[in-house]
Amino acid sequence: MTSVQGTAVDIPTEDGVADAYLAHPADGLPRPGVLLYQDAFGLRPHLRSMADRLAEAGHTVLVPNVFYRHGRTPVFDLPEFIDTDSRPDLWDRIVPVMQSLTPQLAMRDAGAYLGWLAESPLVADGPVALTGYCMGARLSLLTAGTYPDRVAAAAGFHGGRLATDTPDSPHLVAEHITAELYFGHADEDPSLPPEQIRLLEDTLTKAGVRHRCEVYPGAHHGFTQADTAAYHAEGDERHWAALLDLLKRTF
Repeated sequence: MTSVQGTAVDIPTEDGVADAYLAHPADGLPRPGVLLYQDAFGLRPHLRSMADRLAEAGHTVLVPNVFYRHGRTPVFDLPEFIDTDSRPDLWDRIVPVMQSLTPQLAMRDAGAYLGWLAESPLVADGPVALTGYCMGARLSLLTAGTYPDRVAAAAGFHGGRLATDTPDSPHLVAEHITAELYFGHADEDPSLPPEQIRLLEDTLTKAGVRHRCEVYPGAHHGFTQADTAAYHAEGDERHWAALLDLLKRTF
């Protein structure tokens, strides 16, 4: 197993400084870069462990706090095990912060994250890969379409609202994407109903985007997050297999 080093880093943006977690093989050699987008609960120990696992596989992984405008990590006071059914008050704090991160702001930040990776001596030259969870899946899709020359592959898992009828729906960037995409959908996810799954698939196909979209049976929204009540072990392992396979093909 590859030894991994994890450190806290700061990334200057047009609107301030985003704190982030960086994981990479401890040998310090430049490795293919991966930008990991958080879910709604933010940068926390579980996401750091996910970054470490990707680093063990030979990548340099950046996990930014995309909510940095509301403070450094931890933005929210979360329990060690997150169960929103028993703590519905969590959403009262999280939803307004999520809604404040507009696609325009998020993509302005994405340019800073990608620029930081491009300048890091720990990242190999060339395009990077993306992976995102819940709201991070939307950010992954948007980033792939906004910065096509910087992204070689993008994945998203249990993403919500990926293909809506709003003018800023993420699926509308499909015509600009040159990366290979993979999406793992939860089959019990009200934030991504079957009609949105079909629209996303049809739009990517029409745009000629290399992609694969799969629905994970028995999985709920958030199934990859082991520190939450939504965790689904079988779906999580399937997610890791699909993600690592995508990265292997990419790099």
